[in-house]
Amino acid sequence: MQKEKDNWYASWFNTPYYHILYKDRNHREAALFMNALTNYLNLNKGDTILDLACGRGRHAKYLYKQGFDVTGIDLSEDSIEYAKQYEKPRLSFEVHDMCLPYPKKFDTVLNLFTSFGYFENEIDNLRTIKAINAELKPSAYAVIDFLNAELAIKKLIPSEKKKIGDIVFNIEKYVEKGYIVKNIRFTDGGTDYHYVERVRALTLEDFESYFKEAGITLKKVFGDYKLNDFNRNTSERLILIFN
Repeated sequence: MQKEKDNWYASWFNTPYYHILYKDRNHREAALFMNALTNYLNLNKGDTILDLACGRGRHAKYLYKQGFDVTGIDLSEDSIEYAKQYEKPRLSFEVHDMCLPYPKKFDTVLNLFTSFGYFENEIDNLRTIKAINAELKPSAYAVIDFLNAELAIKKLIPSEKKKIGDIVFNIEKYVEKGYIVKNIRFTDGGTDYHYVERVRALTLEDFESYFKEAGITLKKVFGDYKLNDFNRNTSERLILIFN
């Protein structure tokens, strides 16, 4: 049995199976979101963007094509190794822990697709917020695109199967000690695998508490990728604009 490491994200994100399971993410929706977001932030071509927890660089590559100077960072060595094949002037990727400030300042910092709230230690969430703040140029804004945990819990599907190619992923979801937990089990090549995703069920009030402690101002909260206003009862996303 393949077991998770102490930090589940360090093991799961570093496997090809993570990318197989999530290969059908909506690229058109992501592009529309990036367009709406960069317009709202009034970014201009050539402006610098830090894509925090960039994975294999899906958003970073699109933003580069739109004329921005993009740096993508991620803890996953395998994801960054994959992304580096797309590097060119104004598009670069690097392994980096987002809890620590990156040694450069940007016109905006983006943390997308619920790439937050993984940590076992609560202090690491605050450390990441402070690191983002340190990475911003004066008057620049950052964005955290998180799930609306309250709605996600209400709509949680306890058990499901997803067949992708020859692999059947057995997925179990539940809430435990303030985390939304996803158990992922499957067999490939005669070997059984088990990975776990754990995301803290952070609410708008939790983020407001982080921002207050970090001396950060929350400017706007959106509830979806079309940038409609946030409604805790109906919004799928919790998108926070701050500096």
